[in-house]
Amino acid sequence: MQEKLRSLPPIVAENAKVLILGSMPSRMSLEKQAYYGNPHNHFWGILYALFNQEPCETYDEKIAFIKQHQIALWDTIGTCFREGSLDSKITGEEPNDIIGLLKEQPTIRLIACNGTKSFQTFLKYFKGVNFAAIDVIKLPSTSPIPGRYTKSFAGKVEEWRSILAYL
Repeated sequence: MQEKLRSLPPIVAENAKVLILGSMPSRMSLEKQAYYGNPHNHFWGILYALFNQEPCETYDEKIAFIKQHQIALWDTIGTCFREGSLDSKITGEEPNDIIGLLKEQPTIRLIACNGTKSFQTFLKYFKGVNFAAIDVIKLPSTSPIPGRYTKSFAGKVEEWRSILAYL
């Protein structure tokens, strides 16, 4: 029987304005207990590129960087079963308490879903919810796994630039 996976706890900046939601951390990220822990994932490179900064080396420095920029991180999926790290292999998912987080963080104005699975899962569980003054967008996945709609790194950075209007 497969082990039930549990996502990482949210990382929330004081007065966060943007909540970035992944789907479920990869096996490598869960083992490291670090968001986007696969060094081939483009997430951290994209964020640093948005602010024209060189990437930090340590995870603690990366977390300080996002907090400094009023960005929060979490996942749409709280628990699931998954063989390997592919989103397409996720089964039995249960969502995180995103509504509860938003109540605790009233300064959030944008939910940015990192990739299709995150966005589809968000819509599945929260479609009828009135998020008032919070916009929800789907951004290209930062995953290193090529997908149907894979963009270049520069193309991803350009689309991710949309979060800057909320910061």
